[in-house]
Amino acid sequence: MTRALVIGKFMPIHNGHLALIEFAAAQADEVIVSMSYTESDPIDPMLRLGWIKEIFSSNPNIIPAIIKDDFDDESLPLQERTKKWAVVINKTYPKIDVIVSSEEYGESFAINLNATHILFDAERKKFPVSASLIREKPFRYWDFIPPVVRPYFVKKICFYGAESTGKSFMAQKLAQHYHTEFVPEVARELITSNEFTEADIIKIGYAQIDRINEKLKTAKKILFCDTDTITTQIYSQHYLHTVPAILYELEKQVQYDRYFLFDIDVPWVADHLRDLGNERALMHNLFRGELEKRYIPFTLVTGNYEKRFAFVKGEIERMLSE
Repeated sequence: MTRALVIGKFMPIHNGHLALIEFAAAQADEVIVSMSYTESDPIDPMLRLGWIKEIFSSNPNIIPAIIKDDFDDESLPLQERTKKWAVVINKTYPKIDVIVSSEEYGESFAINLNATHILFDAERKKFPVSASLIREKPFRYWDFIPPVVRPYFVKKICFYGAESTGKSFMAQKLAQHYHTEFVPEVARELITSNEFTEADIIKIGYAQIDRINEKLKTAKKILFCDTDTITTQIYSQHYLHTVPAILYELEKQVQYDRYFLFDIDVPWVADHLRDLGNERALMHNLFRGELEKRYIPFTLVTGNYEKRFAFVKGEIERMLSE
């Protein structure tokens, strides 16, 4: 039995890494994919390891592993540096027969492990990308990001504010324009009137988070969200005069990349759930205050629906170009 080793931070794992690992699998009976990490990594190590496990879950001969990177010394010459690596690898994993890499370190690392080195696409002609480039410009390199990793880089946009200000219209229209997903106000699927209970509002809170996580899996670069957990808290306080503690915990589970606060300078349109037409200014100030209290930056959206669409689209275009 021959055993290959592929090492990396995989921050994140991308299609170049996948090709490297699959190439290694063709060179040996078993491949250990050793993911190194430090406490200061910008992407959570267990999340990265989870991506690797999910991607290769159908291949039992590819074995994801994790190792703390507390043994490297970049000040040493490469031969001495990889000797330190080899000591730790020999203590951590079974005997390695083959090192597969696209990097300069591969040859000396293999010598120190008494293994064979096989080079793969060193010039990166097949996959002209790196993990650092993806972290800096994920939208530019979107096609190199595996589907399981993409939700991490999707920008979550929250349309936020009082009733009847065009949030639902905007979420749907922009999602259609950018060929991506939107998350509706899930409460409208779960209740038929404003006579609801604390159990109902908790159910709404969980359902909103679940829908976001579901839509993140298929969103393309941007996910437009009609409402958030702060909104659920506001309506819970208004109608029930209390906010279940779990709603504050659920709030922590989703961080939005951009908040758009919709002004009330459009006509009120009543429906079976909207009953605060006489309190629009009060509710608008309440919504705004909750963002300010949390020091959450926001962009105010004003004007008729056409102007709002053009304005928000312009802001999204700037974000995409960045």
